[in-house]
Parts: sequence; C-alpha cells; structure tokens
Amino acid sequence: MRTPFRIALLSSTLGASTVLGLISNYTETCETIANSISKDAGVYYWGHHLYHKGNGHWASSSSQDSACVVEPANAEDVSTILRIVANDSAPFGIRSGGHATNAGFSSTPGVQIALFKLSEVTYHQAPAAADGSVGTVDFGSGLVWDDVYAALQPHGVNVVGGRVTGVGVGGFTLGGGYSWLSNQYGLTIDTVTAFELVLPNSTITTVTETQNPDLFFGLKGGFNNFGIVTKFTLRAFPQGQVWGGLSTFTSDQLDKVIQASTEFAQQVKDPKAAIIPTFNFLLEQPGVSLLMFYDGPTPPSGIFERFQSIPHFTSDVKTRSFTSLVQASPANTTYGLRAAFNTVSLKNYSQPIIEQVLNQSKCWGKEASLKFKTDLFISYDVEPFLPTMNARSKGGAYPHDDFLMPLNLYFGWVSHLDDKWFHDAIEESTRVIREQAIAEGQDIAGDKQIKYGNYASANEDLSSIYGANLPRLRDLKKKYDPNNVMNLAGGYRF
Repeated sequence: MRTPFRIALLSSTLGASTVLGLISNYTETCETIANSISKDAGVYYWGHHLYHKGNGHWASSSSQDSACVVEPANAEDVSTILRIVANDSAPFGIRSGGHATNAGFSSTPGVQIALFKLSEVTYHQAPAAADGSVGTVDFGSGLVWDDVYAALQPHGVNVVGGRVTGVGVGGFTLGGGYSWLSNQYGLTIDTVTAFELVLPNSTITTVTETQNPDLFFGLKGGFNNFGIVTKFTLRAFPQGQVWGGLSTFTSDQLDKVIQASTEFAQQVKDPKAAIIPTFNFLLEQPGVSLLMFYDGPTPPSGIFERFQSIPHFTSDVKTRSFTSLVQASPANTTYGLRAAFNTVSLKNYSQPIIEQVLNQSKCWGKEASLKFKTDLFISYDVEPFLPTMNARSKGGAYPHDDFLMPLNLYFGWVSHLDDKWFHDAIEESTRVIREQAIAEGQDIAGDKQIKYGNYASANEDLSSIYGANLPRLRDLKKKYDPNNVMNLAGGYRF
C-alpha cells in the first residue's frame, strides 16, 4: 500500500493528528525494511489483518499501534531488520506469543517485529542420556507451546515448556520457564542446549555452553537484552499419556480446597504430580479453579483423592494427551482485558499463606467490583513445587539454585482510566502476602526475595529479579551491545 493513500485512509478513521504522529517518524524505516528483506517475509500496515495480529496481545494494555508490523521469514531477515532499526534509531518491539502483561515490553510505536513465521519444529532423536533425555528439539521463536507439543506428540517426546494454552515460547524461555515437568527436569532454561541469536550488531551466532558461554549464561533469564533469539534447542524427554485437567469449585468449598492444597504442598513428594489452585473473584463472587497434573495415565493413590472428594462445580479431569491437558486450562477466557501480573516468591505454601491468598482475592475483588461496576477478573495462582526442581538448576541469569516457589497475581480490568488503581492494588497485595510470609519465618526478606521475571511488574528493581548476577549481566550488556541497540526495544534493561 502506498504511503499517501495509507495516511489518507487512516486519517479518515482515526484522525489525522493521531495517525501522522503514529507513522510519520518511522514510515521510511518500514519502507527500507520492506525493500531489504526476503520475498517470504512481509511488512504490514494499519488495516491489514496481519498488522492487527502482530500488534495484538493477550492483555490489551500490552498492545500499541505500531508504524508497521514486520514478519521476518528467517534469521537473516531478523539480522537485516535489526541493522536498519539500529541505523535509524527507530524503536521496535519483539513479539513471540504476545502474553506479556507489562506495557511496552513486546510492543512499540515504531517497528513491531512479529516472529510468527519462525515456526519450524524438528526433533533429533538420540539414545537415552543420563538425565533421561532422548535427543533434542529445535523450534522457532514465533511459536506458542501448544504448537510445539502438538508437533512432538507423534514422536512420543516432549520438552519442558508452558503449562497453559496460548503462551509464547520466546519470553517464557528467556525468562526462566516453570513447567508441569519442572519437578522432574528443572526449569525450561535448565534444558536449553542452544540458542540461535541475532546479536545487536546484526551478527547471527549460535550460543551454547561451550560456544559463547557468557551469552549462554545471560540468555537463561536475561530476556532480550543481548539480541533477538530466532531458534531454541531444548532437550527432549519421553512423553506418554498424562492424567489431569481443570476442576472448578464454588465459594462454599473454598475451605476444603485450601486444606487439600496445603496437604498437597506439604506432603506430596512425587515429582510427576503438580497442581495450580487459582483463587479468583469473578462476577462479584469468590471461587477457585484447580488444574491437576500427573505425568502418567493414572496417578498412584494418595495424591489427588482429597481434591476429588470435594464437590465440584465443573470438572474435566481424565487421561489425555499432554497437549489436551495444556489446552484444558482457562487462560484465554480473559483475553482482551487490560492486565497486570505481580509476584511473591515463597519458601512454603503454609495454610495461613493460602488463607491469606484467598482473603486478598476477596478483598480486592469486592473493592474493585464496588468501585468500577465493570468486567474484571482477580486471580491468585498458587504454584507449589519440589526442591528437586532447583536441584536440576544449571545456572543462568535468573538465579534459581535456591528453592523458591512463585505465587502469580493477576488483575484484569477494562478501562485505561483505571490502570493506576489496579497497579497500586496488586502491588499492595503482594506486599501484604510477602510480609505475612516473613512474619511466619520464611527467609525471603531483602536480597532473599528473588522474583520470577515473567510475573514481575514493569517497575520491579532489577536486583529483585537477578540478585547477585546483576553486575555480571550489566558487564555482558556493555560487551555485546555497546551502542544500546536493544534499548530501542522494551523490557527489563541492564
């Protein structure tokens, strides 16, 4: 579409000043990219469905109208795009799955790089190794985990990835990656063997434990500070049928779910078993949903019976494929709301802590319902793990040698006018839960409170995510990005 016509079309729709301010500074950059990338790549402008797809996010507050959306077809295209935006000092965003809730972390008013075309999945079979792996899997950074699991299912293997539907592989992996399989194999970053990376200077390189080992450390939790990852290689593990799914419970069953969740967190030591109880407030009512998982077709007795004895509102728990279980999660039901995540890292999911989680969901849910009278969703994901997860740690930018379990807070709402209230509320709620955990003796105060970057707020102090690794990461940033090219994109910046 030619530029004058595009401006006229957009002006009639959005207003001339808005549109001109949106595209005028970066139109030449978009057109330079269009004339430089491969024929299989694409550049799209407002009005094209791929423009809106590339700018869209799970949380509407994370979306921006960019000057254009660029879809590279390969690493060489990414290299070309990065060279051009760096030369023009044009802001850019990098979108994998679009599941980030921090505004501006994967969006931009400049050049939006949507990685959808980087979508190949290749399994490389190998004899079983000491860690249980049976080869490796290469996959592009434009996929969501659902697609990776589905592609691997015919091979009877899997990778350590996301637990709910619709989550992109990019930010998830580069942030750390808590999985249904983490008790057995560690975080996703503990199973990475290689990254294909386009450096800030546009060089394409392979990063492994032995080739560019300093970057290998930095990419395991360091997000997009060191360039754009175009391909991941992860260890593959055998995968058969699993058992589990989603059950929901009404408010009269909350105490029983709390007791069962506490019992699970304190007593269950089987690394194949996992749960996520989510205490939520929806339609002016508290409730709880429960995702259960067992890595096998039938769980042994004594693990989930307490939950199954509680009268449920709905239940979809059965033997199924791993892909089916992930897609049973209700993650997409809040698609399109404005949203914020926040987090507390805990040593212990005690009953008083889980009771406080419930109290917080009720408190903020009721207050928001009275104040705004619009659609909203308040939820708190309780995520118990076993110390075996951290025993599998292979290091990286995200410190996870010490045992900590994330609690994920999610607040969803409608209007941008209410952003500050919800951000302040979720911050206060994390403070209350953290202080209670400290008061009951959990050693998570000060520099012991390492937060999971994929759940942390946009204004989080970087030392709270990276701890003692931060000085090393800042040195790496100076080494590999001396011209601060990656600062043109959003995200946590070293």
